[in-house]
Amino acid sequence: MLSVSWGTVIWSSLAFLVVAFILAKMAWKPILASIKERETSIDDALKSAEKAREEMSNLQASNEALLKEARAERDGMLKQARETKERILSEAKSKATEEYKSIVDSAKETIETEKQAALTEIKQQVANLSIDIAEKIIKQELESSEKQKELIAKTIAESNLN
Repeated sequence: MLSVSWGTVIWSSLAFLVVAFILAKMAWKPILASIKERETSIDDALKSAEKAREEMSNLQASNEALLKEARAERDGMLKQARETKERILSEAKSKATEEYKSIVDSAKETIETEKQAALTEIKQQVANLSIDIAEKIIKQELESSEKQKELIAKTIAESNLN
């Protein structure tokens, strides 16, 4: 078994070369083409995966920017709402204070007017009562003609005639 037979070596080599030649002519090109095609598809898949990864990172950055903008807008709206609330409350308080002062002033004026009217009415009643009392006293005192003459003389004496 260890002996080399040159005929077998030649025939084996010739058979190998024929098979290699046939494979090179018929099968080698399609095998290389399919390998090249697979290599191209793998490269394309890697490139599309990289592109998808970049798009995802861009979308994520865009989403984060949108979220940040939305939060800022929400904060601005909340701040504006608080300011509006404070403004409305202060306006309502000032309006209520003004109305309160107006009502109090109006009530004071009404009370003062009614007080003056009451005082005037009391003065008129006192004056009317005084006149009635004086009239009754004078009627009683002036029933006699002598008292009438005396009263006239006294009144003339007290008055300053020019």
